[in-house]
Amino acid sequence: MSVTVRVPAKVNVRLAVGGARPDGFHDLANVFLAVGLYDEVTVTPAESLTITCSGPDAHQVPLDRTNLAARAAELLAARHGLSPDVHIHIAKDIPVAGGMAGGSADGAGALLACDALWGLGSTRSELLSICAELGSDVPFSLVGGAALGTGRGEQLTELEVGGDFHWVFAVADGGLSTPAVYGEFDRLNEGIAVPEPIASPALLEALRTGDATALAGALANDLQPAALSLRPSLSATLAAGTAAGALASLVSGSGPTTAFLTKDEDAARGVAQALLSSGTCRTARVAPSPARGATVVGA
Repeated sequence: MSVTVRVPAKVNVRLAVGGARPDGFHDLANVFLAVGLYDEVTVTPAESLTITCSGPDAHQVPLDRTNLAARAAELLAARHGLSPDVHIHIAKDIPVAGGMAGGSADGAGALLACDALWGLGSTRSELLSICAELGSDVPFSLVGGAALGTGRGEQLTELEVGGDFHWVFAVADGGLSTPAVYGEFDRLNEGIAVPEPIASPALLEALRTGDATALAGALANDLQPAALSLRPSLSATLAAGTAAGALASLVSGSGPTTAFLTKDEDAARGVAQALLSSGTCRTARVAPSPARGATVVGA
């Protein structure tokens, strides 16, 4: 028997970052929106815990116990006195190291898949507790839709979304380390009083009403200056998408993927084609939002 779970990527439509905490993390007001780019995680009984991966940039995905999918299986098994003897296969379609929570998605997907495979019937709160242990973005990968993440991003309040939004994601060559981007954020803000992070009421209202134009005016990412400092070439990608008619552009999370909000699906296709023609990115992907969180799609 095997279980397959489909799990979405995310874009941060508002990423407000506070100053560094004593534990090294930052308080966030992180408005997540799940988008229709998916990884599929399949777990099958095995003699020991193993991982394989296929899809774009699969060679960049760690296949050892540092992979969040492996850690998810281990944590869930430990809570129930089981041995995590499964083969985990990750079919990648979310950009790797691209600021779209692909690794977190795989962790959430493996957690839900193992819970189903082992017949544990864990409650949503139990699964979310393990997700928070795994990483700041993992709980949202399980939940999907839209949510405000506070604390270090793991404390979620689900948000209402009143319509569909259409995005283009420009994938850059290579990745950006999330710790490195936060380190650059701290460097750029050294000696500056960083305000407490809050989610813009205008942005939350734009999500609630499904107003793409209003959402475009409220998008913001406090990590963007740090990402651009480490990867200046992303500025050309942002400019190319804006010139092609995107309503708004921003770096997705810690980057280096850049996100472009468009008025509809046809406009998204046009922006994607223009980005590809510009030579400022490796590929461009069109995706709608919101999307469902981790979902069992095969057993």
